[in-house]
Amino acid sequence: MSTIDWIILITTLFGIIIYGVYKSQTTKDLDGYFLSNRSLPWYMVLLSIMGTQASAVTFLSAPGQAYTDGMRFVQYYFGLPLAMIVVCIFFVPVFRKLKVYTAYEFLENRFDLKTRSLTSALFLISRGLSTGISIYAPSIILSSLLGWNIYYTNLVMGGMLIVYTITGGAKAVAYTQQLQLIIIIAGMFLAGYMVINLLPDGMGFLDAIKVAGGKGKMNIITTGVTNQHFDWKDKYNIWSGLLGGFFLSISYFGADQSQVGRYLTAKSDKESKIGLLTNGLVKVPMQFLILLVGILVFSFYQYHKAPIYFDEARVIVAKKTVYKDSLVHLENQYVNALKENNPALATELRAEYKSIIKKAIPGDDANDTNFIFLRFVIDNLPKGLVGLLIAVIFLAAWGSIAAALNSLASCTVVDFHKKFINKNCTEAQDYSISKWYTFGWGVFSVVVAMFAYNLGNSLIEAVNILGSLFYGVILGIFLVAFWIKYVKGNAVFIASVISELLIILIYNLNVVSFLWLNAIGVILVIFFSVIIQLVLPSKKEKDSIPNGISGLST
Repeated sequence: MSTIDWIILITTLFGIIIYGVYKSQTTKDLDGYFLSNRSLPWYMVLLSIMGTQASAVTFLSAPGQAYTDGMRFVQYYFGLPLAMIVVCIFFVPVFRKLKVYTAYEFLENRFDLKTRSLTSALFLISRGLSTGISIYAPSIILSSLLGWNIYYTNLVMGGMLIVYTITGGAKAVAYTQQLQLIIIIAGMFLAGYMVINLLPDGMGFLDAIKVAGGKGKMNIITTGVTNQHFDWKDKYNIWSGLLGGFFLSISYFGADQSQVGRYLTAKSDKESKIGLLTNGLVKVPMQFLILLVGILVFSFYQYHKAPIYFDEARVIVAKKTVYKDSLVHLENQYVNALKENNPALATELRAEYKSIIKKAIPGDDANDTNFIFLRFVIDNLPKGLVGLLIAVIFLAAWGSIAAALNSLASCTVVDFHKKFINKNCTEAQDYSISKWYTFGWGVFSVVVAMFAYNLGNSLIEAVNILGSLFYGVILGIFLVAFWIKYVKGNAVFIASVISELLIILIYNLNVVSFLWLNAIGVILVIFFSVIIQLVLPSKKEKDSIPNGISGLST
């Protein structure tokens, strides 16, 4: 990058940190550190919710996802608006009325401590792992820009994020996300505008869309039907998006503390609901536009030489092996194929190039999807704008990861530390231990990031697969709590363990695409809970939702 790019990048990042610290003054207790003293207006809640969703994975990987697989990924979000209505009706009133710190406190009141602990533990596992992937995403940028080993950049990025999160708590996260989103949205619009400007003379936005559409990339709606049969392994179609995405979204916003913690910061029940409902309206078009940037980049490369391989750092490593000559030979052939306008041969050469990368770097999957947008930005955009767009991806990472670390710490403190380790912490001890747990989860996430190099998927897909392994079961527990009052704690606990094991088995057997795991998890938990409750010996357990909210279960 140029000097001006570095100046813009560093100034933007440090400006956000200073602003966050300035805005982070709260009471030094759990309510202040984790929930901003429950004082935020709806628009701050909205921006915090969106900022938590819009990680670096979204802005770095989504354009690459569209470049390789087209627009059909947008169907993944089609169930979100309806899910927001369900969350506002059933989840928000319960959590607000009980004044909980975490969503899982409600489950102890409804069932028992072991069910609460199991559900919180499932959340901690899924969110801790996905946060590691989110740390890896901006580390890719540092690795490409500085030529550092990815393990060093994971340490640098993780360390910065840990300090950033520990310093401010939930209020700093919310206020910095406000600025971050403004910069992020502006940056992505600029990226799209610049791609169009770089197209051949006389070619505009609609022309670029037509070019991509001619190559099958504008597959916004797909049915999942092939050869007159529905393909249950098809990842993204209208049905998996509406149904699987619906259950995933309910679980994410209703039972994932990283999001529950965002709308519990609101100053009233109404402000929480407005923030969630507005998010349901704007998230789908926002994701559509981000994917559309990838489509424009695809059209750009129909008229400009696309790299044979987008991850330059891997190429440098591979060329230090005995495979250097083979790689150089393929590069020369690739250039000739482009000159001769032979796209079929170029595609074959790219595939062969990847296979040699795998041989040169043992254990590497050679997937370069996550580097497509980054490589385009670095190679083609003017000075200054490169620094801004790199800052966009960093800011997206900081907002979402800070919220995730904040939620991981809150669950650990409230659901485990204060239950099993020290039940009588003072407010000062609560505040201190919360920061230490934030630090611990930050270290854990950095360790996970070290192993994220060979996921075999785009990062945005990997995060969603990981969530789908747990979210259905977590949501099933909450739906039993709300709607099936005669099911007690022992039954739902056993049902949840069995269901989670079955979900992992189904995924490993590749029976269906991952989005369906969310709906299957819910169905399994409800089914087994009812059956097990019928066969368990009758004994007195908690028999209702806590006083004052029982009407919500009907």
